[in-house]
Amino acid sequence: MDHYRDIIKAPIITEKSSDLAKNNTYVFSVDVKANKTQIKQAIENVFDVKVENVNTVNVKPKKKRVGRYTGKTNRVKKAIVKLAKDSSIEL
Repeated sequence: MDHYRDIIKAPIITEKSSDLAKNNTYVFSVDVKANKTQIKQAIENVFDVKVENVNTVNVKPKKKRVGRYTGKTNRVKKAIVKLAKDSSIEL
């Protein structure tokens, strides 16, 4: 990973992630090859906040069909990031 913006792809904004944001916890889509330490450093440098801990979830690809052709969706890695009490992110 050359640059921090290559690690963080996008915030995930759903009902569940909005409820988590009330507890200073945010959900991001990150690069599949990134580990927790790299994710923590990227969040701290890009958003200028203090990260308490990082949990990750590997989402497996789902099978999809279009007519007679079958394929799979892309695999995704989610990072659930808990910030320190004095930090917050505006999304």
